[in-house]
Amino acid sequence: MSAVIQDTRENKTLVSLRNLNKHYGDFTAVDNISLDIQDGEFLTFLGSSGSGKSTTLSMLAGFETPSSGEILVESKSLVNVPPHKRDIGMVFQRYSLFPHLSVRDNIAFPLTIRKQNAAETAKRVDAMLKLVQLDKFAHRRPAQLSGGQQQRVAIARALVYEPRILLMDEPLGALDKKLREDLQDELRHLHRRLGITIVYVTHDQEEAMRLSQRIAIFSHGRIVGLGSGYDLYQNPPNAFVASFLGNSNFLKVKAQGNAAASFENQPLAIRPTAGLHDGQDLVLMVRPEKAQVLTPEQSAQTPLAAGWNEIPAKVAETVFLGESLTCSVVTSGGTNLTLKELSGATQPLQPGAPVRVRWAAADACVYSEWNESDLTKAAGSH
Repeated sequence: MSAVIQDTRENKTLVSLRNLNKHYGDFTAVDNISLDIQDGEFLTFLGSSGSGKSTTLSMLAGFETPSSGEILVESKSLVNVPPHKRDIGMVFQRYSLFPHLSVRDNIAFPLTIRKQNAAETAKRVDAMLKLVQLDKFAHRRPAQLSGGQQQRVAIARALVYEPRILLMDEPLGALDKKLREDLQDELRHLHRRLGITIVYVTHDQEEAMRLSQRIAIFSHGRIVGLGSGYDLYQNPPNAFVASFLGNSNFLKVKAQGNAAASFENQPLAIRPTAGLHDGQDLVLMVRPEKAQVLTPEQSAQTPLAAGWNEIPAKVAETVFLGESLTCSVVTSGGTNLTLKELSGATQPLQPGAPVRVRWAAADACVYSEWNESDLTKAAGSH
């Protein structure tokens, strides 16, 4: 059993978006979004470019005015409150540091313009420098820092006046992979220590999974999936989310009652799904790691158990990725599937080799409503 640290604070809604819309002429950037954000949670807006996530964040920050709808913090409207009076910190991808000021003075700037007294300013800046581990760099200018250090200065500057909410718009997008992962860890630990509410925007699904307690997946100005990374990955609410978050195999099948289907004239067991009718077109989604690739000999040695499926295919290619092995196969009807397993478990199979692909019906999701574009656009927007 995995250990899960439970937050003992009572769930309390801090921010509410109510029927929020943003139009630019005939273009709808945000389409009737309603969302509650809990006090102290780390929520990520995830989506491809143009999905509406950054526009929603900008309206929350006060940089954009909603065309209609409401933004509430503790039940009080923010729509007509200017950005500097919203008690919201903001960190952008571009650090926007003052090049002529030292690290210390950059961090102190929000307190200076709020006319905080000198002693309190020094105390808070010292605490922030220690928090982001830059106390030894306090007197350097931004140009004398690495990209990761500059971003930490930007985060400290956003936190120094102790905002209730911190908004972050692609803050790590310009950094290399290793540094980005290091700062992701720092952000997660920072959130845990401070208990601040963070709303984070990214197009990087892995980053969203590493950081967030909940993820809101955006598409065409709407939230099409909302939940923990685990829940959205294991049980995507629709085909778009299944394709956007992680890798997926999609099989076009026809319903045969509520717990069976046919694929390329082969019977399949599916999760019991109410409301299906015989011959109805469905899409079956199987994650690459949920299916097994067996040789015909292995298949014969391990009979198929109830609630499991098995279909024939041929190997197209195998790719060794260090800790894992990816195998691409093609079914007799021409459907391409990608399967993934830990390397070392089996020897790589040769192209053209016959195989059997096996999975449990309980591990596959069934969608009765889907668009062809769901299965292509989302997959191409990772």
